Amino acid sequence: MQYEIELSVVIPLLNEEESILPLFEWLKNALNKHSISFEVVFIDDGSTDLSWRKIESLCKVNTNIKGIRFTKNYGKSQALHAGFETAQGEYVATLDADLQDSPEEIIPMLSTLKEKSLDLISGWKKKRYDSILFKNLPSKLFNWAARRASGIPLHDFNCGIKVYRKDVIKSIDVYGDMHRYIPVLAAHNGFQRIGEQIVQHQARQFGHTKFGADRFFKGFFDLVTLWFVQRFGKRPMHFFGLWGSFMLLFGFAFTLYLGIDKLYFNTTSRLITERPQFYIALTLMLLGSQFFIAGFLGELILRSSKMEKRYTVKEKV
Repeated sequence: MQYEIELSVVIPLLNEEESILPLFEWLKNALNKHSISFEVVFIDDGSTDLSWRKIESLCKVNTNIKGIRFTKNYGKSQALHAGFETAQGEYVATLDADLQDSPEEIIPMLSTLKEKSLDLISGWKKKRYDSILFKNLPSKLFNWAARRASGIPLHDFNCGIKVYRKDVIKSIDVYGDMHRYIPVLAAHNGFQRIGEQIVQHQARQFGHTKFGADRFFKGFFDLVTLWFVQRFGKRPMHFFGLWGSFMLLFGFAFTLYLGIDKLYFNTTSRLITERPQFYIALTLMLLGSQFFIAGFLGELILRSSKMEKRYTVKEKV
């Protein structure tokens, strides 16, 4: 199948008015060197500065630029999801708008993707120009945990510059804060040919980072969620039902033991409700019942629910 546009570049942004024009010029020059047909999709994730005006002005003089503006800040994952839906190129690249990632890296990454028949290739910011204490060390810890949990040997899951085949990004739903785990989501959908390439990282030129220290805690929580969804997302009863059954079994075993002991061995001893084993049995049976019901409800919800959009577009150009 032939595509009129070979490459779509998706750029999510929030309050990056100083960076938009120089980024586009840098990107345009880098891609024009290789005579590649391309489009650029800017997603304004609820900016409160002049970012959208900058995008509109670019769209007026460049027919290969598209702009999407959200009604408010929904987050990077939702911005990427909107960009992926809009992208029409045979290949799709993502790029952060803060000028810390070099557009010059896109073509070499695209070439590697084609040569090695990969589904996606992720950048690796091996040398970073960020705070060692607040960004580098937490990032290394986060990436180590992501590698162990997912089994995907990437060094930098959260690198903003990645290149995908179109069918990869059209098959995944990026929601919550799952943009960090797009390679994991892709692998879960059967796209397991994942590569990595070292990319150059620049110090931020304008403004400040939009992510606080809490992003690492959110990242770990999302990792746990992703692990659980991958293991049990299609069969929640396999997790909740299993543990619920164990709890109910042990609870009934304790109850049976207390009943036999009271009826035949300690008939004159204190009441069953005064023994700690009674409360252990009661707690196990209550928790077991709740786990079992949670698994059952999860199965019902899974069969009746559909993924819905988690953002509202204000306007497009």
